Amino acid sequence: MTPDRRALLAGAAALAAPGAARARSPARQTDDLVLTGRFVQGGHALGRTWPRALVFVDGEALTAASAGGAFVVGFDRDAPASVEIEARADGRTARRTLEIAPGVFPMTRVDGLPPATVEPSDPALLARIARETELKAAGFAGRLDADHFRDGFVWPLSAFRVTSRWGAQRVLNGTPARPHYGIDLAAPAGTVIRAPAAGRVTLAEPDLHFEGGLVLIDHGQGLITAYLHQSRLDVRAGQDVRRGDSVGRVGMSGRATGPHLCWRMKWRNRNLDPSLLVAI
Repeated sequence: MTPDRRALLAGAAALAAPGAARARSPARQTDDLVLTGRFVQGGHALGRTWPRALVFVDGEALTAASAGGAFVVGFDRDAPASVEIEARADGRTARRTLEIAPGVFPMTRVDGLPPATVEPSDPALLARIARETELKAAGFAGRLDADHFRDGFVWPLSAFRVTSRWGAQRVLNGTPARPHYGIDLAAPAGTVIRAPAAGRVTLAEPDLHFEGGLVLIDHGQGLITAYLHQSRLDVRAGQDVRRGDSVGRVGMSGRATGPHLCWRMKWRNRNLDPSLLVAI
């Protein structure tokens, strides 16, 4: 067995547990509303309903189905135990309530980070961070009229080792921090990062303070993936990419202590686990 194959198997094995959080949820369906996916905190529902139907989540209109009737709904790390999804079109209504399983989120410690990346205080640096926050907010605001997510995702790296699970409670240099809304995939510096599904690049910045080289890709309806700490970017904002296209290269820029890809996902400001969309 080659080293790359062993690394890939190690990554897959690391994601095999806990079983409850990784198991595929059964389809919940009628003729008018079909829901499949991972019904767990950090997971998602892939839906099919009437073309261009308005989709409500717990009574709030959040998205609309594509011309083919496909839509996606995300469940945040702190999603409630049940979620009601409703589709409305031309006076018709279809509604389903999903039970959302609790996630299992470990605690991880990261030491040796430069203090300025944990608790910045310099006014010039704080101003830079504020500017970059606005850039990232604009990138995450993408709402591409597409449904590239419908066929699921593949891993953005061909071989990797999982060094931090999604949703882990972080302790940085001994200080409790926000949960880690990414999954860290360790790989050699320079490893090619590939688009896991088709989409449009909404942000491509080579040197952000926290994220280093950062790319955001909108896969449709506000489902956006992020690729952090890159050493090189191979795409630009506004570019359309296909599954398998090169996005950039693994690095350790920004707040990182070793070469890895931090892979993140958001759906309309809800943080999701991108690994749960792999192989759907």
